Amino acid sequence: MSNQLTPLLDKDRQQLVKIRHTCAHVLGMAVQTLFPETKVTIGPWTETGFYYDFDRLTPFTPEDMKKIEGEMRRIIKANLPIIREVVDRAEIQTEIAELNEPYKLEILESIPETESITRYFIGSPDGGRGNIPEQQPSLINPVLVPPDTCWWDLCAGPHLNFTGEIHPEAFALESVAGAYWQGDESKPQLQRIYGTAWETPEQLQAYLTQKEEAQRRDHRKLGQQLKLFSIQEDAGGGLVFWHPRGAMMRYLIEDYWRNAHLEDGYQFLYTPHVANLDLWKTSGHWDFYRENMFEAMAVEHQTYQIKPMNCPFHVLTYKDDLHSYREFPLKWAELGTVYRYEKSGVLHGLMRVRGFTQDDAHIFCLPEQIADEILGVLNLTEKILSDFGFTDYEVNLSTRPEKSVGSDQVWQLATEALIKALNNKQWNYLEDRGGGAFYGPKIDIKIKDAIGRLWQCSTIQVDFNLPERFGMEYVAADGSRQQPIMIHRAIFGSLERFFGILIENYAGDFPLWLAPIQLRLLPVSDEQQDYAKTVAIRLKKAGYRVEVDTSGERLGKQIRLSELEKIPVVAIVGKREVESQTLSIRTRQGGDLGTITVADLRERFKIAITNKKAF
Repeated sequence: MSNQLTPLLDKDRQQLVKIRHTCAHVLGMAVQTLFPETKVTIGPWTETGFYYDFDRLTPFTPEDMKKIEGEMRRIIKANLPIIREVVDRAEIQTEIAELNEPYKLEILESIPETESITRYFIGSPDGGRGNIPEQQPSLINPVLVPPDTCWWDLCAGPHLNFTGEIHPEAFALESVAGAYWQGDESKPQLQRIYGTAWETPEQLQAYLTQKEEAQRRDHRKLGQQLKLFSIQEDAGGGLVFWHPRGAMMRYLIEDYWRNAHLEDGYQFLYTPHVANLDLWKTSGHWDFYRENMFEAMAVEHQTYQIKPMNCPFHVLTYKDDLHSYREFPLKWAELGTVYRYEKSGVLHGLMRVRGFTQDDAHIFCLPEQIADEILGVLNLTEKILSDFGFTDYEVNLSTRPEKSVGSDQVWQLATEALIKALNNKQWNYLEDRGGGAFYGPKIDIKIKDAIGRLWQCSTIQVDFNLPERFGMEYVAADGSRQQPIMIHRAIFGSLERFFGILIENYAGDFPLWLAPIQLRLLPVSDEQQDYAKTVAIRLKKAGYRVEVDTSGERLGKQIRLSELEKIPVVAIVGKREVESQTLSIRTRQGGDLGTITVADLRERFKIAITNKKAF
C-alpha cells in the first residue's frame, strides 16, 4: 500500500485544526439537542479528529450514534455563525450554575485569574447572522448552553467562522469509550465519543481505508497469531512475555544493535534495576516524575525505588572516576529495562507497557564537541532505522521552554549545535519553539511506516540538569574542574514498542534477515523426513533458522499453515528431491522458484541476509 494513502496531520495547518475543533463543538451541540439531560465536559481536537466527553446515565447506542451524526450534518448544513465572546468571570459562573453544568464550573475554576475567559457560540445569541473574528488560536477547553437559537462552550479556540465550512461528508463518528473525568479513576466515569474530520470526503475515505489496513496489521492480533509475545494478566497488566519466536527476533535486534554500536565507538554498561530512593531525589525524578514511578519498597530500614530511567546510573558510573578532557567523548550504551507506572486504561499491547527495555545511551563530551556528536548520532540513527526498513522521517527540533535550568549561553550553544548537525545532515526539520525539556533542547525523529503513519522513536536530548545536580566534573586543559555536556539518546525508544511498530509495518511478513523462522522444510511423506532433517542440520550449522514440519499432515495443509505463519521460504521435499539431493523452493514474495541445490540455497540466503533483501 502506498505511503501516500493518507494525508497526515500537519499541526501548522490551522484550517484542519479549526475543522476538528469546530466538529467537537458541533458534536456537543448535537448531543445536547437530542439528549438535553446530558452534561458536557471537554472536547479537544486530536491528530486524526476530535472527541467529546459526556456525563449521561444511559449508554450511547449505535442507533444514538447515527442520530447524533445526522444532527451534526443538520447543524453543519445550516451554516450557523461561530461567534467568540470575552465574558466576565463572575457572570459566566452564575450562568453555568443556573444551567447545572458542574464540570464547566470546575473548568472555569481551573482557569488562572490572570487569563481572560472566552466562549464560542454556534448560532448568534440574538438570532442574527453576525460574526466576531476570533483571535490568536490556542488549545480548547470546551461547553455549552443550548437555548433554542444557539449553543455555546467555554473555549480558547481556534474555530471556523461558520459551521458550513465543514464538509458534511468529510467527518464521521467512530466509537464510544469510557473515560474518567480528568483522567482520575476516583472521579465519575464519562462517555467519550470519538470522531474524525478532514477537509474533503476523499481525505476521509483515505483515512478510513488506512484505519481498516491498520486493524489488519494490529500487532496484538498478529503477535498472538504468529506466537511472538503475550501479556499474561495472571502476572499483571503491561508486562510482556516474549515467546520463543518473538524472543528470537529480540535476540536478532539486540545483536544487530550491539554490533552497530561497537562499530560506532560505544562501550556497554549494565546497571541495577533498583536503587536507594535518595538517588531519585538527587536526580529530580522523585519531585518531577513521581506519578509515573511505582511505589518504593523497604529494604533493611532503607527505601529503594525500582528504576524508571537509566540516566542516574550512568552518571554514577561516570562519577566513579575522575575524567580528563582527553577522554572525551565518552559514549556509553545500555539495553536497560525500566519500569513505569501506567494506569490500566492506557495500556496497549507493546505500545504502552509498564516494563520495557530502552536502547539507552549517554554521551559525555566537551561543549565544542556537541555538533559533531549529534551528527554522529543522526548518522547512526539513519543507518539503523534504514536497515529495519524505515527511510522516511519527520524531524522536530524543540527549543528552550519558559521554565528551564542552565544559562542562556549554554542553551544557545547547545541549540546552535543541534541546528548545525541537522544542517550538516541536510535534513529538513520542524521547529517546536519552547517545546524542549526543562533540562535542554532536543531532536525527535518520527518514522513513517508502510501505510503512512508516523511513530515517535528516536530522541536526542542535551541535558544541563543531571551534570549540575550530581556535581559532575572533568579536568580541563588548563587544569580546572569543568562540567561536562551530557547527551541522552535512544534510537528504537524501547525494544517493545519498536517491535510492535515492526510487526505492524511488515504486517508480520518480516524480511528474511529478521524472520524468526527463515526456512521450513515440508516432507511430502515420512519417507523424506530423514533427508529433510539432514538438510536442516546442515543449514542450522551455517547459521540459518530452519525447522522441519513433522506434523504428518498432507502437503497442501503444510503449505497453508506456513502461509498463515508467514514463513518467508518453504522447501518441498519429495521423492524426486531426495533422489537429486535438491529442494523445491517456494517464497512468499516470489512464489515457486524451482529446484535448487542446498549449496545454492545457502549462497542465496547469504546474499539476501547480508543485503537485508528478500530471498
